[in-house]
Amino acid sequence: RCRQLVAAHGLPMKVISAEYNYDGTRLVFSFASEKRVDFRELVRELAKVFRARIELRQVGVRDEAKLTGGVGTCGRELCCRTWLTEFNPVSIKMAKHQDLPLSPMEISGICGRLLCCLGYEDDYYVETKARLPRVGENVLTGDGAGRVVGVNVLKGTVNVQLESEAIIEVSAE
Repeated sequence: RCRQLVAAHGLPMKVISAEYNYDGTRLVFSFASEKRVDFRELVRELAKVFRARIELRQVGVRDEAKLTGGVGTCGRELCCRTWLTEFNPVSIKMAKHQDLPLSPMEISGICGRLLCCLGYEDDYYVETKARLPRVGENVLTGDGAGRVVGVNVLKGTVNVQLESEAIIEVSAE
């Protein structure tokens, strides 16, 4: 009924959920909108229809994903829906640390923001990369001298191109 009234008033908002309190005297509607919405008339009509005190609560895109749920790109239920209680800031710099493609389609969640999970492993990548040789650095291996052409942070290995043009994978140590 709330969605019908929103459409009838032509309000730019998307109703996500509705919850009564325990005694049924108050009804809270959660909605998403990109801008401020004047919903005073809507509240009056909803109060008449539901005979309860009405509260409209605007939520952000991450909270919307939390309320509606879904499956992430990893194939599991959304972290924000199952266990994540607060949204920490996530930056594109975290994706760069993890050598992920910087395409927004590949590193964005259902909510359209950067994946929350980028922040989970960021410290590990920063610490581990600090100990590993950088790409382009000259190193000495058991097979001879060479130049680092790739780094695998998770395995703790580097790909080294030897003077003979062969590429080998060796432990960073």
